Amino acid sequence: MFLNYLISQIDKSYSPKGFSNSEAINIQYDIFKNLLRKSKNTKFGIDHNFNKIDNYEKYKLNVPIRDYEDFKIYINHVRKGKEDITWPGRPLYFAKTSGTTSGTKFIPITKESLPNHINSAKHLLYNYYLKKKKIKPFLGKVMFLSGSPDLEEKNQIKIGRLSGIVNHHKPLLLKKKSLPNKKTNQIKNWEKKIDQIAEETIGRDLRIIGGIPPWIQMFFDIIIEKTGKKINQIFPNLDLICHGGVNFEPYKKNLFNSIGKEIDTLETFPASEGFFAYQNDIDSEDLLLQINSGIFYEFVEVNELKNKDPRRISIKDVKLDTNYALIISSNAGLWSYNIGDTIKFTNLNPFKIRVSGRTKQFISAFGEHVIVEDVEISLKITCQKFREVEITEYTVGPKIINKRSKSHHEWLIEFNTPPKNMSEFEKELDKNMQKRNIYYKDLINDKVISRLKVNKAKKKSFINFMKSIGKLGGQNKVPRISNDNSIIEKIKKIN
Repeated sequence: MFLNYLISQIDKSYSPKGFSNSEAINIQYDIFKNLLRKSKNTKFGIDHNFNKIDNYEKYKLNVPIRDYEDFKIYINHVRKGKEDITWPGRPLYFAKTSGTTSGTKFIPITKESLPNHINSAKHLLYNYYLKKKKIKPFLGKVMFLSGSPDLEEKNQIKIGRLSGIVNHHKPLLLKKKSLPNKKTNQIKNWEKKIDQIAEETIGRDLRIIGGIPPWIQMFFDIIIEKTGKKINQIFPNLDLICHGGVNFEPYKKNLFNSIGKEIDTLETFPASEGFFAYQNDIDSEDLLLQINSGIFYEFVEVNELKNKDPRRISIKDVKLDTNYALIISSNAGLWSYNIGDTIKFTNLNPFKIRVSGRTKQFISAFGEHVIVEDVEISLKITCQKFREVEITEYTVGPKIINKRSKSHHEWLIEFNTPPKNMSEFEKELDKNMQKRNIYYKDLINDKVISRLKVNKAKKKSFINFMKSIGKLGGQNKVPRISNDNSIIEKIKKIN
């Protein structure tokens, strides 16, 4: 019944395998023109001469790239209840988010942009059905670990977490299949909430679970602690994990060990600003970029972001395996907005990507230009050699010591199962980092810095750190890398 509903809701313009290169370019240009046309009489449109813009080159001359801080002057007008500021009328919601690169942000969600958040999840599940040809996962319960659905309202705009907002737009059929119940989902304290979710779900027929990997692991740990059993003994029909927010690979082994077997996984790339991509093929880790979803994409090579006037390109000029900052304009009323994520294209027909990191998450304390992708892939390859290792969480930063060759990269790792030989693990990890990043290798060879060092974090250090800063649970996560070691020092002091 749910599968039939899902199929009936798929948009006619939806393409399971994605659009061809030429189709995607044309769709993106049509979206670009429609966005400008609909917004030419807004304050932002008037300020930026939308009525005189008839091509992308003119648009770039009139609309600079902005991050949230630069765009906030317009957001503040909207928050005061003013209409027609960046999009006609008022938004339906503000998705309230506390990102790692800014303070509290209020991201508009309009009537026109809401379907992007809802439909992308439908497409993800429908594609899974098309690939597997299995109805079984859709016959039981579904659970997405999310923020509270409670919303406040100010100046006729409702405010809450994105996951809580989406909760209000579940179809009735899905609500009947969803866990946990509304009362449990409204619990503010994450530890109490996750404990109650565990109590509520034990004995239920859970078949699909979604969320950020460390919080799924936390849920599994509580279930195992309460029952003394593996997850597949409690939820024998659990078939699929939908995950996003952080790279899945470091958590994969621990999660599967908790389950007692390997199950299917699908990656998503959602944010308050939009649901940008998802894994449309269970056999490929690449993510299908959402071309026809009310979002016009621009791309800037990451090494150009620091320039006063960085070179911006549209989808038709992107190249494979180049690290781009993702810039969006959308029917939420965001314009050339730097979302803070970086991506690389893995396929251009259709357009597929992988998330490579964050524009403000990097290590270059010594000129090494290390990005999130470098540490994630290096750790993945290392763990393939040290098969006993299971990682709960980790973060990386520079340890600066005022003596030549003594400074190094510090890896703070919370292990579920540590390596049998930590020294050999460090050597292998450092070797893989040098293979990934030539600047890092040169600094090692020139004795500017020494080999990386791994420090073992105490159990639940990361959870306790997030709790201490009021960001435990939901869509919150610890930054994977930082350009100083302040986060590492704070985590080490928690226990």
